[in-house]
Amino acid sequence: MSRRAEELLEDALQLTLEERANLVSELIASIDGEPDEDAERAWAAEIARRARRAIAGESSGTDWDIVKARIEGKLPPQ
Repeated sequence: MSRRAEELLEDALQLTLEERANLVSELIASIDGEPDEDAERAWAAEIARRARRAIAGESSGTDWDIVKARIEGKLPPQ
């Protein structure tokens, strides 16, 4: 890391938690580039679909401990 980057990091670490979170968000957004509108719409539609299923009682979800075990490779995929 360059000296300038180290100085910026030192300064950033003096910010409040909220200020640091906002700074990180802006930095990541600057790397990601412009949002993909098609992907944003697709995710919004998927979230709405899942919410409708949950509200209608068609989906009970999965216990977090089971999800975590699958992520950690302790259980086979469903």
